[in-house]
Formats: sequence, structure tokens, C-alpha cells
Amino acid sequence: MSMTQQGRIALVTGASRGIGRACALALAKAGAQVIACARSKASLEELDDEIFAATGQHATLVPFDLTDFDALDRLSGVLFERFGRIDTLVHAAAISGTLMPVTHQEPKDFDKIVTMNLTASWRMLRACEVLLRQSAAGRVVFFTTGDSVTKGRAFWGPYGATKAAMETLVRAWADEVEITPIRAALLSPGAMRTKMRAAAYPGEDPMTLPHPDEIAPLLLELCDPARIPPLDTVSFTAWRTQTLAAAT
Repeated sequence: MSMTQQGRIALVTGASRGIGRACALALAKAGAQVIACARSKASLEELDDEIFAATGQHATLVPFDLTDFDALDRLSGVLFERFGRIDTLVHAAAISGTLMPVTHQEPKDFDKIVTMNLTASWRMLRACEVLLRQSAAGRVVFFTTGDSVTKGRAFWGPYGATKAAMETLVRAWADEVEITPIRAALLSPGAMRTKMRAAAYPGEDPMTLPHPDEIAPLLLELCDPARIPPLDTVSFTAWRTQTLAAAT
């Protein structure tokens, strides 16, 4: 694997499982000092064991809930004191909620989805911008979903709405920091072998879907300080199809 992240500091949310875990491991193997965030301390420790086995270096583990915004602001200060910057931010944490008609959603469940998928995304940008501004080439990747969901799909209303709003938020922020070395990308993983996907489609055979580890090469391309990532949403499904076609 190319060491494109050598010497860089990478913060990854949702790092305890699925796509976030795959991203944290890929960045570590590419040379980054990974700061792994998730709610489960035990799962983060398992990730750290895997990172250490692969690289000989430990990750920095931060077990906390991203919706604890005071803790997120404190984390920003701690990271500034310890590292002085972050070079790569990968925001993979999200929840889909229960799939049901829009008007059947309970207000508390709707608010939970908005808080996690939208408000926490804003708070991540707010907390991390000062750290990213200290990088010579800050790279930011926020995970989103496909157009079929963000443009309105039955039973996916709150999830699709929060992801669409998050995309607008990230694009606006990217435009605001265009004069800096920070560059942002939106990445849609498509259908992937994750627990979130399994909960949404319990009858689906997960072995027919790509494993989260397969997204690692694309993620590293988007985080490469020598490249300028596109701000338009990048589709892993399309990238994978092109890659497989080129290999044959």
C-alpha cells in the first residue's frame, strides 16, 4: 500500500465498525497517526490491536458519543495541544433510523437522526476547522448516500433529508475555505456489507455486497495530499465498476 499518509494526523469517526473501521485501518497502513472515534471502547481497542499488528504503531482512541457536543469541543482543544493540527478528517458516523413512512416517525426518533446525521456533521466542521487550517494540505471526506435516497425515497425520509442537508452544508463550507489548502469530498459507498445495511435489508445476502475494506483505495485517493479531490459526490459503485473494467 502506498504511504501517502506518512506523517499525517487523521481523525476518523464511526471507527469501531464497518466503513469507518475500514477507513481508519487503511489510513494507518498508509502511514497516518489515526485518531479513532466511536462510542464503543471495546471495539476501538480491537481496532487498535489490528492497527498495531499491521503497522507497529498504536492509534489514539477516543470513545465518546458524537452528539455530546461539549465533549467534541473539548476534544478539539486536546488535539490542538497534543498534535497542533489534523491533516485528514473522515466522518463516517451516521444512523439510518427505522425505515417507515415520514408521518409515522416518532418526534424523538426524528430528532435523533437529525442530531446525529446533520447537527453532528456541522459540529465536526466547527470543531475541526481550526485544526485543519494548520495542515499544509487538509483533506476532508464526509460519507453520504446515493441520489435515489437524497432526492426522496419511500421510508428513507429522515435519513435522506439529513444526508441531503449535510451535503449542502459541506459544499458551502468547502466553498468558504477554498482559499486555504483544505479540500473536501463527499463519498457515497453504495450498498455495502455493513450492519446498517443488514438492518435495513434483513433478507439480503450480505455476501453479494462488497466488503467495507474494498473502499480503502478510493478513500486514500481522496485523502492524498498530492491530489485535489472532486467536490461532486464520488460514487464508490461507479469507481469500482471502472476499476474492475480497467483490470480486465
